[in-house]
Amino acid sequence: MTGWSLLAGGAVAVALLLAGRPGGPTLVADTAAGSDPEPRPPADVRRHRAPAAVLAVVAGLTLGRAVLGPTGGVLVGLAAAAAVWTLAARGESSAERRDRRRAAADLPHLVGLVADALRSGADPVAAVRRAGAALPGPAGERLLAHTHALGLGADPAEVWRALGRDPALAPLGRALGRAHDTGTPVARVVHLLAEQLAEQARAGVEDRARQVGVRAAVPLGLCLLPAFVVLGIVPLAATLLGDLW
Repeated sequence: MTGWSLLAGGAVAVALLLAGRPGGPTLVADTAAGSDPEPRPPADVRRHRAPAAVLAVVAGLTLGRAVLGPTGGVLVGLAAAAAVWTLAARGESSAERRDRRRAAADLPHLVGLVADALRSGADPVAAVRRAGAALPGPAGERLLAHTHALGLGADPAEVWRALGRDPALAPLGRALGRAHDTGTPVARVVHLLAEQLAEQARAGVEDRARQVGVRAAVPLGLCLLPAFVVLGIVPLAATLLGDLW
């Protein structure tokens, strides 16, 4: 039983690693500062669905058989394989995750460009198209991909709703959709959003700067504490012990 338990545990661990292995995360601070991370091959978790599902079947059969018997083991194995297959299919590759985070970091600049275009007299459709073309990178590419249908006569409300479901550009899509549905001047709504995002970006930079100071204090304290003990505590303790003896 111990050998089967070890086999099941190993299969579960490998299945989880294959089903959920992401690429290294890209820090927003790095992308906001304009430093691109080193290019790495994408580790797309969807490629590992089959081996992860097989390992999940082995683990489910082993554990289920030990607890529920042969029939229960088959059912548990099939359920585990289906769960791992579904979760791996929804996985996000490292390249996709990196692009999404870079687009989210560039969102304040993108919204600012849209607000400037609206203030210059452009209509919302032209404003978002110009802003997407003017800003290189994932944010502009995502915006152009979502708004491409506008040039083909699509309903702006539908396009704004689709943009609002984008994980990186959702605030802009929701603002445009709200202005379209309520009749609020879109220039005012986007301008307020630009100010809000800029303030959040500044607050995030300040928070990260404070965290740097806190993290730097830990190794500094570890370096100074031994010196304080050796130069201050040890001589004092030696003197007191000498007086006692």
